[in-house]
Amino acid sequence: MIFKPKLEDLKVIGYYLGKLIIGLGVLMFIPLIVALCFKEWNPALDFLLAALVSFIIGYFLLSLIPRSKELNWTHGMVVASLSWLFAMLLGAIPLYLSGHFINFLDASFDAMSGFATCGLTLIRNLDHLSYSHNIWRHLMMFVGGQGIVVIALTFFVRGIGGAFSIYVGEAREEKILPNVIQTARFIWLVSFIWLILGTSLLTGAGILEGLKPMRSFLQGLMLFMAAWDTGGFAPQSQNILYYHSFLIEIITIILFVVGSLNFGLHYALWTGRRRELYRNIETLTFFITMMITFTLVVLGLMKTNLYSGNLALFRRGFYQLVSGHSGTGYMTIYKEQFLRGWGPLALLGIIIAMGIGGCSSSTAGGIKILRIGIVFRGFLKEIRQLMSPESGVIVQKFHHFKERILEDTQVRSAALIILAYVLLYLFGAVIGVFFGYPFELALFESVSAGANVGLSCGITSVEMPVLLKVIYIFQMWCGRLEFMAVFVLFGFIGALIKGK
Repeated sequence: MIFKPKLEDLKVIGYYLGKLIIGLGVLMFIPLIVALCFKEWNPALDFLLAALVSFIIGYFLLSLIPRSKELNWTHGMVVASLSWLFAMLLGAIPLYLSGHFINFLDASFDAMSGFATCGLTLIRNLDHLSYSHNIWRHLMMFVGGQGIVVIALTFFVRGIGGAFSIYVGEAREEKILPNVIQTARFIWLVSFIWLILGTSLLTGAGILEGLKPMRSFLQGLMLFMAAWDTGGFAPQSQNILYYHSFLIEIITIILFVVGSLNFGLHYALWTGRRRELYRNIETLTFFITMMITFTLVVLGLMKTNLYSGNLALFRRGFYQLVSGHSGTGYMTIYKEQFLRGWGPLALLGIIIAMGIGGCSSSTAGGIKILRIGIVFRGFLKEIRQLMSPESGVIVQKFHHFKERILEDTQVRSAALIILAYVLLYLFGAVIGVFFGYPFELALFESVSAGANVGLSCGITSVEMPVLLKVIYIFQMWCGRLEFMAVFVLFGFIGALIKGK
């Protein structure tokens, strides 16, 4: 029997959702200040209106639903999943008002892509977008990479009982510090330190490439926010190719690789445990899968003779591969080159890399390296078990911040999430084929959306079917939350309808 949620459950969910929405409204004051500084009066009104809408909805929920009890696991999961949908709709308001989107759906597509750190975009005439709207696009990625719930726990929410449930609902599992509030604050501390360092490096590189200091600073700031949070948005329509700068490419590679690492690993290095970098199952698996997929890309590109020389192969092949594997989506080639020049083997290497993604509890999306490593260790355990005497007991260990014994439940859980991602990727690919796109290209774009990468072979455009836009939004949402919170939300809605 399915039990119907009580009115009290709806009140708790509405209360904390209201707090998160108010936090989103506060964030909109950042691009509002940018607009005022650059005398962008119409964009300033766009953000003022969007912030007011957020405050009205948030305070309405808080006044209508006074807090009555703490969050449980179901409440936390539902709040986490709904907060991303509200963030998409409210974050799309200033984007739509900018006049650079055909309709509100396209603006919502970019808002979800921003918060989910995907990078696929439907914006028109990006090169003439205002500074404030461009900052907002990248700020969504900076917030989404750390997590909407994480920023709320850090700055806007005090004393949440059951905070860990919405933290986990946003696809984070590890408490780096004794409680989730301290963990959230450490995540933002690391991010702000890298913000200063990364923006400084990119600003200097931009000045060396001939950009004026203020423009170089703004573009360096935006490039950092998308690189660190493995996003993929860029301030120019040609993405990283616009700069034709080897130095900027090297800096961004460093940033999105570091951004795709587990925040627990950052804490280990912060506290002097440097051996963790080469002992952890995630970093070892990351290196192995990177080498395997890059080999596929190199072999594929050698067959096509698209690039001549090792430097060209690195700047085009390796950059796209690492960008895809880390879940970033920065590009140093035109979209059409995936279609016309890369060939099926190189595309396969990129698709596999995108599908795997980066580390758990990081800003990256995808299946996650940890799950790949756990399933592989589980496979080795089964082989050893088959080769051992019937009475033998096989103990398989792995190192993830400490020595752990591999349990069958861990392998089963990792395998189920991997299966869910594969089905999500195939679902989007089938829809793409239904609309007439070749399977390998439809699969490429679907994996890019579901794994929150942002690399595109050209399917994502304002001309693509409306249903495909909705499907990609759904994939970005599911992929960013890693299914569990989404499943709980659907179950909660089903219980409201059919529960007793």
